[in-house]
Amino acid sequence: MRARRRTTWANRRSRSWRLSLVAAAVVLLGGVAAAPGAVADAPPKAEECEYSVQKDVPATMRDGTVLRSNVFTPKGDGEFPVILMRLPYNKEGALSFVYGPPDRYAKACYLVVVQDVRGEYKSDGTFYPYRSEAEDGYDTIEWSAKLPHSNGKVGMYGFSYPGLTQWLPATLTPPHLVTIAPAFTSSDIYDGWTYEGGALYQSFIQDWLLSFLTGGVTSKLPDGAKLRAEMTQASRDLHAKWYRHQPLNNFPPLYPEDDRIAPYYFDWIDHPSDDDYWKRWSIRTKYPQVKVPSLNFGGWSDIFLNGTVENFAGMRAQGGSEVARQGTQLLVGPWTHGGSGRRVGAVDFGPEAVVAVGDLHLRWFDHWLKGIDNGVDEDPPVKVFVMGANKWRTADSWPIPGTANTTYYLHSKGDANTANGGGTLDTTAPATDEKADRYQYDPANPVPSVGGRFQSSVPGGPQDQRPVEQRPDVLVYSTPPLQKDTEVTGPISVTLYASSSARDTDWTAKLTDVHPDGTSMLVRDGIQRARYRVSLEKPELITPGEVYKYTIKLWPTSNLFKAGHRIRLEISSSNFPMYDRNPNTGGKFGADTTTQPASQTVYHDPEHPSSITLPIIPAPVR
Repeated sequence: MRARRRTTWANRRSRSWRLSLVAAAVVLLGGVAAAPGAVADAPPKAEECEYSVQKDVPATMRDGTVLRSNVFTPKGDGEFPVILMRLPYNKEGALSFVYGPPDRYAKACYLVVVQDVRGEYKSDGTFYPYRSEAEDGYDTIEWSAKLPHSNGKVGMYGFSYPGLTQWLPATLTPPHLVTIAPAFTSSDIYDGWTYEGGALYQSFIQDWLLSFLTGGVTSKLPDGAKLRAEMTQASRDLHAKWYRHQPLNNFPPLYPEDDRIAPYYFDWIDHPSDDDYWKRWSIRTKYPQVKVPSLNFGGWSDIFLNGTVENFAGMRAQGGSEVARQGTQLLVGPWTHGGSGRRVGAVDFGPEAVVAVGDLHLRWFDHWLKGIDNGVDEDPPVKVFVMGANKWRTADSWPIPGTANTTYYLHSKGDANTANGGGTLDTTAPATDEKADRYQYDPANPVPSVGGRFQSSVPGGPQDQRPVEQRPDVLVYSTPPLQKDTEVTGPISVTLYASSSARDTDWTAKLTDVHPDGTSMLVRDGIQRARYRVSLEKPELITPGEVYKYTIKLWPTSNLFKAGHRIRLEISSSNFPMYDRNPNTGGKFGADTTTQPASQTVYHDPEHPSSITLPIIPAPVR
């Protein structure tokens, strides 16, 4: 029983936690059944409030700009804590499930504020992503704390961009902010939001702007209906036409000559390195300035996963107060962006994967804003879903204590091309001069993205990679069938020794779980642009033909590779359109109008031991 308590989330360490599971209709199972070990006695009925709604309530920011909010106020003479969300996607749409409906929190006796950020929909000013969110967030928090019937305690929630609208003002330490609950969001706007490893998150960025981010701006323009129709059509044509458009710094669907629409996109392309343009919005450098606890919610197939995990670890280590360090928690499920269900990509992860997000938030806010003793402070800080086992693991810190980082080395006779080749993977370092593997990377025929991190234009989550693994420009290295269950939980990295005929190129890696029937299910992927191999701040082109050492960060995961399955690593130079195609020219980023092929060589010999390092858990969840 002791081991089970350490490795599952269903059993808890206190009676108060078990009671709270019942009160929340069993958060993990979404109300399907009571958790194992839960007590039978019913919890007291939660208080319910009637409420009124005021639309477009104005709040004046420090520079005089007026932002507008919908305010849900419980009726009566009492005072209530505030739950605040700030978003660029229209506050009228905040009733959707994914954010947690404001009226539900109002019924639970919270004063709820939902605000259009600067320049979007009903708020005045000019929208420019991230630029005003810290100060506007601070001012809105303090304004909310003084609303009629507010008791002065403010919490925040929301996912994706509304996760950043929590973190950024929290770095300014607003006196009335008590807690935040950022979900599916990042720790850095450059690294892991706009770029990764120096490559542009092309499919996400272009689709996000066309489909979501520019809606509020165009709604205010006299020709907005025409613009919106054209952008909607462009979003439908991304695969057929626009993803391959060159140059990136002149992207017609975002109207490069019209500064009313999305001038920031072209600024992002003009800043491909992690320079001062980006650093002003980084969260990872400001953890000591954040003094409130955070509930960090994410998914293994989310585009911002690495930042979610980094924010948790950073706050636990560097948070600006004891309560921020000790109170911060992490929950990561198998989901894509904004998910909370059992079906992700091509996999059904079972009933334990279902999380009732609203219940989770209410329990969190009840503790931090109302002072209810519901066991939140006794919860394990880390709760992660182990895919394959389809069970939850808990821990006191991240990475999981006791993790055995294990190196698996690449081997072949120069014949690792395709899954039918001779590439192998094992824990023995190369002892002889193994023949290097070679392939041709042609940006005109890139390796297609199949599954992975959230992309609305490409099916996300775990997907079978066998079609990709038949391409000659994909190197495939596999272990023999595993003799025992092997749990990989934690951050993953690939060390690659490689040369190219180009002055700049990309190196991609994928980790897959190969089932006995041959299905090669994607677990994790990543990329490294050659010119950013040393630093994301100062690019350095490579010398054609020279061997360089690259580190490809695949971000964290948690997956049980079952006995009889194989662990597989794919190496290539493109994953498109998830990442932009490297044209191999070595020219200024975003300005290329042509591409050229590159001859790629991957080494795995005693002097160049290419490898993947996996975080193995000695006692796997089963």
